[in-house]
Amino acid sequence: MTSKNVQAIKRIGILTSGGDAPGMNAAIRSVVLAAHHYHIEVIGFCHGYNGLICQEYIEQARALTLLEVNNVIHLGGTLLKSARCQLMLEDQGLQLAANTLDEYNIDALIVVGGDGSFKGLLALQRFWSGQVIGIPGTIDNDVDGTDYTIGFATAVNTGIEAIDKIRDTADAFERIFIVELMGRHSGHITFNVGIACAAEQVLTFENFSGEDPAVKLQQLASEIVKAKEIRHTSYIIVIAENLWQGGATELAKQLKQYSGMECTPCILGHIQRGGSPVAKDRILATKMGVAAVQGIMDGKTNVMVAEQDNAMYLIALEEAVKHHKLVSQQLVDAQQNILALTAQTQC
Repeated sequence: MTSKNVQAIKRIGILTSGGDAPGMNAAIRSVVLAAHHYHIEVIGFCHGYNGLICQEYIEQARALTLLEVNNVIHLGGTLLKSARCQLMLEDQGLQLAANTLDEYNIDALIVVGGDGSFKGLLALQRFWSGQVIGIPGTIDNDVDGTDYTIGFATAVNTGIEAIDKIRDTADAFERIFIVELMGRHSGHITFNVGIACAAEQVLTFENFSGEDPAVKLQQLASEIVKAKEIRHTSYIIVIAENLWQGGATELAKQLKQYSGMECTPCILGHIQRGGSPVAKDRILATKMGVAAVQGIMDGKTNVMVAEQDNAMYLIALEEAVKHHKLVSQQLVDAQQNILALTAQTQC
């Protein structure tokens, strides 16, 4: 490692914010190890930004030792806990956070989270002059500028494992299942899981936005009836959360009305945010933690660590929160081609 800022940095703060993601502990571990290389102390603040604002959480702040992070790389969740913090939307809350950072003599702050957490970092800079760096930790993979976010790969694997089990039951009873996946307003998880599980239908923002729900219902009902007549087997639809009004449960009711067939909704929910991180997330988190500390030592601020083509970069936080990141067009095209081929075989 090279450094331009070794003498100036004595203490780094770190917190995890927003929804938890498998691999956050691996990122914390990496930051502590990299900082130790420079003889820099790392202070962990608990419960997200609440750890900078609320006294009961401020009191839980502590120096993270090598021993404390020695055996956490495989653990899900976050040892620092996480939370959302409404006070970070107000100047009063931002000033309290800045005061805490000053009281603890924090030179730089690392936040592991998603775009909401990074917007908090951007706002904090109006009240605090220290360095700030974001590490993208969210299962949604919806942060701009990075190919992948920490937790995404594990969430996809969890979804795949769950739907593979659902498929067994669906085959046994020749049933129609509608499986709702997380992702907030992004279809990254749904598209990847749907293709990996050979789902008959994948419904996300990328291939449904703007369509008339009634027309889509009629199309789905027609395709389900045709498929069931020919194959007499299971039929799986994966759908992104927040896409269909009422979610998978309402879609199942409406499809029954259109097709006359029973449809079973299954909402995977928060199971996708838990569990031991897969190797890809552990490695990504480790690389990002090291890159964040190196960025601090190089005097960088107002940036997020990003992975692009297997290399680490630092990009502006303002760019990371623009919500321009879409599901790969190759995935969208692949699913459309699969649907077209399936339709041909059913004719």
